[in-house]
Amino acid sequence: QVQLVESGGGLVQTGGSLRLSCAASGRTDSTYLMGWFRQAPGKERQFVAVINWSGGSTQYTDSVQGRFIISKDNAKNTVYLQMNSLKPEDTAVYYCAASPRRALFAIPGAYDYWGQGTQVTVSS
Repeated sequence: QVQLVESGGGLVQTGGSLRLSCAASGRTDSTYLMGWFRQAPGKERQFVAVINWSGGSTQYTDSVQGRFIISKDNAKNTVYLQMNSLKPEDTAVYYCAASPRRALFAIPGAYDYWGQGTQVTVSS
């Protein structure tokens, strides 16, 4: 089992920044990928970014490329999502997730463990 706890969400104006954190505990040695997803009201859960837990390679969805940065601190078992130049369309509940798999990183079903989510609201 892996437990994930997100923090750092809030209300910010267009163009502002937020940093989300995801603290992992439990059997993190079985984790290969750590991802961030988001879900807006009435929409499906959407892939945002992913990082290889050991190697550090990253992938982003096109709409956040160049604005968001995913990073990790293995000593703290924590993954971060630095969000810059925020837009109203970034408003959603953001979830972190852990996967033991090496593929399908953009598919929510590939992740075994999820946090409770943190709300991010960007006002225009």
